[in-house]
Amino acid sequence: MSLYGVIHAARGIVNSPMLRPARLRWEEKQFLGPGNLGAYFGVYGTFGEARARLPQNPGFDTAALAPEYVNVRTQRVFEYDYPMIRWLERAFQAGATSVLDIGGSVGVHFYSYGKYLRMPARLNWRVVEVPEMVSIGQALATKSGAVALSFSTDLAEAMSSARREIWISAGAIQYFEDAHPARLLEQCRTRPTHILLNKLPLYDGEDFVTTQSIGEGSFSPVHVYNKTDFIRSIERMGYVLCDGWDVHERAMHIPCDPEHSFSAFSGLYFLRHSRGGDSNENRWAARPATTFPTSL
Repeated sequence: MSLYGVIHAARGIVNSPMLRPARLRWEEKQFLGPGNLGAYFGVYGTFGEARARLPQNPGFDTAALAPEYVNVRTQRVFEYDYPMIRWLERAFQAGATSVLDIGGSVGVHFYSYGKYLRMPARLNWRVVEVPEMVSIGQALATKSGAVALSFSTDLAEAMSSARREIWISAGAIQYFEDAHPARLLEQCRTRPTHILLNKLPLYDGEDFVTTQSIGEGSFSPVHVYNKTDFIRSIERMGYVLCDGWDVHERAMHIPCDPEHSFSAFSGLYFLRHSRGGDSNENRWAARPATTFPTSL
């Protein structure tokens, strides 16, 4: 037998139904061990089921995760950030001055996007985060003189305290147990005009929950959504999908489960449909941007 034949036969044995339980136990042990940052494991129906498979840990509510955000992500943007920056620029040009940043860490988007944008003079940018990140973010804002930046640990309070014309969630909303954007839109008193979502785990199958190693011994359940249903649920709330993009820097591989694995996450920009057909916002909705300028 050729070497290829031996390898193919070995793979067949390892992936056989008889050995699948043993392989899953081995994969789970590797997932829970050190050095597996960003890895995913398991398919569950609810956050509760997913949490039950994880060891006790602080999730995102730990200062150990902060250096990456403070030292790296406040200082630079990545390729997947440019569509967000472009649409945020347009929202500011249309007169928006208030932002609700759901899961915005220590204010990473405020600082990094601000290097490429002319922020409004009366900007009010509010981040909703876990207590440890709020504490670190507030200290950083004071040190930086970022008077436009504020923080809250209470998403319901942040949505109801004042109208936020722009909602942002970049790689975060899937970690909230009950923060599907359509559900939040149903709950809030005044809905935003612009919704910018990035690094979303969307795919063609049914909704499920998985778990992820997020570093420093922390783990979190993660929602994964059917892409079509996710988009339509927001459109039903009175929004138009103006743009969408693939985030190739993020992929989901779930061991032993190719049906729930996919090669790219997604970014989406929604605009609230206005009855006034001549507004600038409606013209943008009628002509979605699929490319972005080389300079902002």
